[in-house]
Amino acid sequence: MKLADRGSHDVRAALAATGLVLRIPPVRVRVRSPIAGFAARLADLYGEYELHDTRDYADIDIRMLPGARLRRWVRPTVQFVVDGVTPFEPFRLDHAMPMFEWGLNWVFAHRMHQFLLLHSAVVERDGRALLLPAWPGSGKSTLAASLACAGWRYLSDEFGVVAASGMVHPFARPAALKNESIAVIERMRPGGVGPVYPATRKGAVAHFRVPPASLARAADPAPIAAVVFPDFIAGAPLTVQPMTPAVAFLKLAHNAFNYEVVGERGFRAVAGIVRSAPCRIVRYGDLAAAHGAIADIVAGAA
Repeated sequence: MKLADRGSHDVRAALAATGLVLRIPPVRVRVRSPIAGFAARLADLYGEYELHDTRDYADIDIRMLPGARLRRWVRPTVQFVVDGVTPFEPFRLDHAMPMFEWGLNWVFAHRMHQFLLLHSAVVERDGRALLLPAWPGSGKSTLAASLACAGWRYLSDEFGVVAASGMVHPFARPAALKNESIAVIERMRPGGVGPVYPATRKGAVAHFRVPPASLARAADPAPIAAVVFPDFIAGAPLTVQPMTPAVAFLKLAHNAFNYEVVGERGFRAVAGIVRSAPCRIVRYGDLAAAHGAIADIVAGAA
């Protein structure tokens, strides 16, 4: 059963009681919240995700709770709670959904150490996965969402989930688009972007809905064919710069969430990626030009 198969009243009641268990491969996430607005937003973004029986084991247990009682009527807030721990300061109540997304990222990065977790978006086409690792503001989320709109399979916006086998696994969740990128992706896929949350801690934010075809294969890993470090600069001409394996290794390892934690496994995984996959920096000011360059890079890696 999918979340969308449950009625809105049923979803609100379940979240306020024992919760709902969402299947977001490679994890199951139990979500509980008495906040009606959050229930509606969760159903909107995760409607096509599979549900598990609430008696099933969940890897992660999250509660989205109203903030301190004295503030519930004046500047109400929401608190993210994971396994009884509150790792963040409260957000304003109408930003509950962005807080859930960022909080789930935080939990995944701190717990899923059976994988090497690269800070990277991931897409795939014709059985070949492309890593898009990048620093904040480089445009990786917009680029990954735009490639998904152009027919690539969307695996992740934030995590390159690399197993010991060298395969990259999906963690397909809504991508957080910011500011100008929201309208760009909405034009490419009308209705594919959720509500806009203005004035968050990262500016205006809206979430890109994972395409149904990508969700249908949300448990299917893929081999890594290429690594592209995107660098969006408004108005810039397209340039493609090769990277040596040594430089690519340092950049991938430095941007990994848990490279130091997984130790030798992380070293071997990153070394295997940069030895077998071409690594490039793609600077661009136009998405169509970037798409063409990326297609050529991945095709050349076949």
